[in-house]
Amino acid sequence: MLHDGRVSGTRSPDYLSTLAVAGRLYPGTRVGRPGRSRAYWPTVAALRLLRFGLKVRVTGADAVAPGPAILIGNHVHALDPVVLVMSVWWRVTAFTKVEWFEGRAAPFFRWMGQIPLRRGDEECTRWAMEMSRLALEAGGKIGIYPEGTRSPDPSRLHRLHKRVMIPLLRANPDVPVHVVTAAYASGPWRRQVSVRISPALPLDVRRASADEITLAVRDALLQLGGQTYDDRYARDVKAAATEANADTEVQDDV
Repeated sequence: MLHDGRVSGTRSPDYLSTLAVAGRLYPGTRVGRPGRSRAYWPTVAALRLLRFGLKVRVTGADAVAPGPAILIGNHVHALDPVVLVMSVWWRVTAFTKVEWFEGRAAPFFRWMGQIPLRRGDEECTRWAMEMSRLALEAGGKIGIYPEGTRSPDPSRLHRLHKRVMIPLLRANPDVPVHVVTAAYASGPWRRQVSVRISPALPLDVRRASADEITLAVRDALLQLGGQTYDDRYARDVKAAATEANADTEVQDDV
């Protein structure tokens, strides 16, 4: 297979100066080389060994042209960011909450060259946008999961966050945008994973409003993945479920 999105310009002044800003934004946190990690391909090769427990079927990959693209996915499982790259040789750089760079799994996210992001921090968001631009310029692909967290119910797609998705699309108006859905099912020997990729969406991000763009992406995800829509943020649904469980435990103790 051909590798799509090889590292280029890793020593370019533009990239190195942007990378240096991470030391101020994330003091004490090693972020690696987002979008250009030299360990990316060996890590992907190692991930393919995980497929002994998975049977991954990818459809629609031929609709994605070589070179830069933005991939917008639903988020139903922790494996969502890797089941695609285990099957196709694309360099996919995803936005990842910075907390993942601070725990035991931090080396994996550095090896994969993911972009750390601190929620609610505008300066960190601007830095992530610049890193994503540089990753696209190097021929890679950017992955984003606008539900913000894994869905508490895999049969449902929750309200999409705009804070990162809309600036990303508007900053790269000529980059093709595809939606990606993943679904998981138990099999007799291996877990079955179905990954579907859409053709490039007919988005006009220069003219469309943020709401229009979000609705177009939402509808494309629903059509491709067959989920039902829940007009609540997944994080709010999880918080409500946690609160309800806590209330139940209190009542049981009374």
